[in-house]
Amino acid sequence: MTDSHSSSSKALEEAPDDVKLAVDLIYLLESHEIDTDTALSAIDIVKHDLLTKKAASSSE
Repeated sequence: MTDSHSSSSKALEEAPDDVKLAVDLIYLLESHEIDTDTALSAIDIVKHDLLTKKAASSSE
């Protein structure tokens, strides 16, 4: 019999970095009880910022 917690922890350890980060962000938002609309708005702001930085670094 397998411990589902340890098998899911192992799966997360082996997951791609973007999945690990997504899980961390979801945990952060849920543990702080952030309103869904607020979280989505903040994610849009972060995405815009990152895309701007990416464009600036690729034009250097």
